[in-house]
Amino acid sequence: MKDTLTDANFPKTADGHVYHLGIKYGDVANRIVTVGSMSRAYGIGELLDAYPKPFSLHSERGFLTITGRYHGVPVSIVCIGMGGPNADFFIREVRECIRGDMLVIRLGSCGSLTDLPVGSLVLPKASIAVTRNLDFDFANGDPWSVPYRLSKPISADAELVVTLQRALESTRPVAASNPIATNGVNASTDSFYSSQGRQTAFRDHNSSLIDNLKETIPDITSLEMETYWIFHLAASWSGFSKPSPALELPLATGLVLSIANFPACGKVPTCWTLRLKPTPEQDSVYRPLIRAAALQMVFASRLSQDFITPEQVSELEAWSGRAVLEALGAMNVPDDRLHPHEGSVWDLKGTPLN
Repeated sequence: MKDTLTDANFPKTADGHVYHLGIKYGDVANRIVTVGSMSRAYGIGELLDAYPKPFSLHSERGFLTITGRYHGVPVSIVCIGMGGPNADFFIREVRECIRGDMLVIRLGSCGSLTDLPVGSLVLPKASIAVTRNLDFDFANGDPWSVPYRLSKPISADAELVVTLQRALESTRPVAASNPIATNGVNASTDSFYSSQGRQTAFRDHNSSLIDNLKETIPDITSLEMETYWIFHLAASWSGFSKPSPALELPLATGLVLSIANFPACGKVPTCWTLRLKPTPEQDSVYRPLIRAAALQMVFASRLSQDFITPEQVSELEAWSGRAVLEALGAMNVPDDRLHPHEGSVWDLKGTPLN
């Protein structure tokens, strides 16, 4: 750590750089594509306009942010690596550095749980979380508990998904016959191995996990590790600048129920939730949005055990990277919901747009 940080609650440097991503106000645009691979981020960055010269920051914590313009539209590419915690760093710290709405598309790899071949593309309509139950006795087994927990699904932003699908078709290479799957459900896991049903030397009690997923979630299509956490934070964002209200409630210590335990109506009983009614003041204040979608490239088929080739990866990333930028640029965001150009890294400093 090179710079002095202040405020242990939300650490920043004196000039406003956030702790993990290293960015500050004006370094990141409202339209964002997030990836896990550095090479993928740099490849998409090559599609940005030459002027203004794209801004690039590789933080001490391993995050990469590239910001510039694509056909004149400000856009950022943020490489976050893998997993839910990194997605949490990304959404929270970028939100702190942006005025106005956030439009986020996650472009990453996935495994297919259907007959989709490697090289296919998946636009999930929703995502669930599959997490390891840390209270389960993995060493000896536990007949009274479940080893993995499933969350309720959270939907992608419908307009962003439709716009992305159109962009994929309009940018499809002439020779590309890759299937594009829509209306499926994604599962984001907290492990590449145990909670994705892979068999290793550990006793993970997951031999039937994939079959159980397919039975419980009929539309399940893909497995990866980030999409749910991005959708969850987008859905949880209230737009309030004030701290969350304090609740005089103990932390839950009981068993978290799996999807199979929810009532047939699909609704959570009111006794399980606490809803905080917004005050009139909160209702009248503009709330910037976080809108999220995902585009997943099938790198692995869990049915055939096939894995994608490097040549296929290059072709798929070139196509999908351009499509994501086209989709973000096509989304209409009113000027009063955008971060100001003045002082930002994409500021044209008075040069008119072509």
